[in-house]
Amino acid sequence: MSVGAVPAAAMTFAALGDPVRLAIVDKLSEGEATVGQLAALFPITFQAVSQQIRKLEQAGIVTRNRDGRHQRVRLEVAPLGEAAHWMEARRQRLEQRYQRLDAVLEELLEQERTTD
Repeated sequence: MSVGAVPAAAMTFAALGDPVRLAIVDKLSEGEATVGQLAALFPITFQAVSQQIRKLEQAGIVTRNRDGRHQRVRLEVAPLGEAAHWMEARRQRLEQRYQRLDAVLEELLEQERTTD
């Protein structure tokens, strides 16, 4: 992933760092919902939920469309995929480091066994 993609991943991670926003994303993974349906899930005001949705919109994680009197919110896959890709690349890099460490430790153990 390029250096330019890191800020996009950072925006996604920052947006998902709030429990309400994370729960909204979780709910939207089941399908789109109206703002009212999402607001009914939380013990906070409609306006507070709308603000949380706005933060998810700013990060590109959701889109909001007007459907008559209702605003429908839909999850966008691309930002989540980019963040998952960023994390997977770091996980693989870390896994490779652990594998190299395991090889060094195994070599040291083998040397210790042969000197005994």
